[in-house]
Amino acid sequence: MTVAIDRATGKRRGEREQRPGPGQRLKNGFHKHWYAYAMIAPVAIVLGVLVLYPLAYGLYLTLTDANSLNTARTIGVNHIDATYKFIGLDNYADILWGPTAYDRFWSHFLWTIFWTAACVALHYAIGLGLALLLNQKLRGRTLYRMILVLPWAVPTFVTVFGWRFMLADGGVINSGLDMLGLPSPLWLEDTFWQRFAAIMVNTWCGVPFMMVSLLGGLQSIDASLYEASEMDGANAWQRFRYVTLPGLRSVSTTVVLLGVIWTFNQFAIIFLLFGNTAPDAQILVTWAYYLGFGQQPRDYAQSAAYGILLLSILIVFTSFYRRWLNRNEQQLAI
Repeated sequence: MTVAIDRATGKRRGEREQRPGPGQRLKNGFHKHWYAYAMIAPVAIVLGVLVLYPLAYGLYLTLTDANSLNTARTIGVNHIDATYKFIGLDNYADILWGPTAYDRFWSHFLWTIFWTAACVALHYAIGLGLALLLNQKLRGRTLYRMILVLPWAVPTFVTVFGWRFMLADGGVINSGLDMLGLPSPLWLEDTFWQRFAAIMVNTWCGVPFMMVSLLGGLQSIDASLYEASEMDGANAWQRFRYVTLPGLRSVSTTVVLLGVIWTFNQFAIIFLLFGNTAPDAQILVTWAYYLGFGQQPRDYAQSAAYGILLLSILIVFTSFYRRWLNRNEQQLAI
């Protein structure tokens, strides 16, 4: 049997070259793409300092019993060393299965899920309706867009404080209801109306972003598709169902995912609207803040554990959401 040998390399023809090791591949990649590494190095360093280090330290705190009484602190000229100890997963067990698990976690978790679902559904429905209206040829359409974007452009704390004044007992909303002979709800005191007010204010703040995003998606749909559907005899509902919604699929999936993440972690609206006066209206992120900074002693370990649980919930949701979208896209492709 004759074996052909390449004279240039001294290797047998057809012989598979040995794959370099991880270190060699990393070295080769650095020599080849050193400029790209140099460009992203500042961003990587900033992310490491601002994100990765606090995340790692927060994860470590969840495995301890750290609070404001046993952490290192300086009082005047006296320095007190830290005395907290490692306790493993006890914080997670106490949060999820402890004697007060429902009052401290599960009740807030269920309310957070409902709050997120209701707000995102309202954001999308109202935003889509406004986007469809603004996509029509209307006189003064530019002015309408500017007015509708204002709630998103105004700083959140200004918007929330304005709503808080209007929702107060002697505010504009209750005064108007009194003039109409209607009952005046206790917006900032009763649990049901506190939650209703929180959803209402968050909807006011979140609809403009959804409207602008969906309006851009509507303008990217080919007009010939609507013309073809009209020629085929499709009515308005059929054009909306079979042309508009499929054309908005890529935009909708992105804005809904962003809306869920932002709403699930929406701290400013709940905190600025109620502070610590509405324990049953607190979502998980504001409850975590209360544990870490709104009570005495401050429970840093439990607060950090809530943060890790929030991150884990969002990671799991995002993973399932992306898989569900990919499965639907594959079915549509078939």
